Amino acid sequence: MTPIRTLIILGATGDLTSRLLLPGLGTLLSSQPELRIDVVGSSREPADGWERVVAEAFDGVGASGPAAAHTRETARYVAGDVTDAGDLAALLDDAEGPVCLYFALPPAVTARACEVMADMDLPDDLVLALEKPIGSDTATARELNRLVGRLVPEERTFRVDHFLGMPAVLNFVGLRFANRLLEPLMNREHVESVEIVFDETLGLEGRAGFYDSTGALRDMLQSHLLQVMALVMMEPPSSFDQVEIPTLTSHVLRAAKPWHGDPARAAVRGRYTAGTVDGRELPDYTAEEGVDPSRGTETFAQVVLEVDTWRWNGVPVTLRSGKAVGNPRQEIAITFRRPPHDYEQLPRSGDVAPTVLRMGLEEEQLSLELNVGGPFDSRGMTRVTLSSGMARPGLTAYGSVLRGILEGDHTFSVRGDAAEQGWRIVDEVLAAFEDGRVPLLDYPAGSSGPA
Repeated sequence: MTPIRTLIILGATGDLTSRLLLPGLGTLLSSQPELRIDVVGSSREPADGWERVVAEAFDGVGASGPAAAHTRETARYVAGDVTDAGDLAALLDDAEGPVCLYFALPPAVTARACEVMADMDLPDDLVLALEKPIGSDTATARELNRLVGRLVPEERTFRVDHFLGMPAVLNFVGLRFANRLLEPLMNREHVESVEIVFDETLGLEGRAGFYDSTGALRDMLQSHLLQVMALVMMEPPSSFDQVEIPTLTSHVLRAAKPWHGDPARAAVRGRYTAGTVDGRELPDYTAEEGVDPSRGTETFAQVVLEVDTWRWNGVPVTLRSGKAVGNPRQEIAITFRRPPHDYEQLPRSGDVAPTVLRMGLEEEQLSLELNVGGPFDSRGMTRVTLSSGMARPGLTAYGSVLRGILEGDHTFSVRGDAAEQGWRIVDEVLAAFEDGRVPLLDYPAGSSGPA
């Protein structure tokens, strides 16, 4: 595929573009000074300050060099309606190809735009990038995939989940497969449990328009944490390329199901009440501006899954994310089984703490918790933690995502069937939420979440 020349961001006035997408592009341009990318922003609203938005995003990550300078100088904004064929045609006609249309839009708007594009004469080299979520349930995800498939082939379709580009997640892939020590232990014989947790101290932060109609399960577990799970638990690839990795991660998602097949027993949901987090007073979620209390939106979701394969059968996998959580965890944690025997000289194996491997998702701290000492040591059995920080990444998560899109590399893009499988898993849990089988529990802001 010929590298992308123009990146058109649809929904460019949204928070995603200024907070994540443009800064990520800035880190990419700084690392590849030979690139020449024109960026065009488009949305219904006029945006007289688009060049300033681009400049501030680049300045925030220290973007510099000839590639970043070119994008700053050529950045432009075109007001238009993505569901209007004339507006879309004008955008494409005025852009130097190959062009990538990046849908930084809600899935329903993306679907309407794709319906309109089906009757347009599109460039042969057009690339589509779809921001998560892909659809709002299994049926709409399948329909969106069908619509996109009518426009461009799969090799020119990118479904974005920036957690797959997080440096910590890529670190875990290297840790597992580039070291002979760890991979032989990554199976049901040696692993007791897997946890992928992303708790936040942040509350709603003025995002009621998006969050109150979405909730923690759809926002975090359906896409981000399930995709990380798939990467962590995939089979060893024969090569790290855009054929192997999406195939292996899709296989994990196909095999995933609620623990013991019962979504009601496998899930917990909660909603924060007034409290204090990091010295900040947060109001009750239902008192936040723009929130409709009757929706029963959860700000905390936890689901225990099983990946029912030969490698992982019987190992509980906990996915968890909550807002307004005190002392939050943001990590991948692998807990290994305890020693298989009881020795007279050691505490009973049930009393020996397990070995735990942790990879921090935000702080990027790797740690391994181990037992040392014993009955012949004057200190007795003691616990030690081996830890290390990671090298500073050259790219943000969105920088990695955009590199894949601009270079035509699908290695860490979400395949269409994987997006549908993510909804298939979550739909079962959502049904248990909606019919009351999983109660909505209160937890004070600043606590560890619902009991």
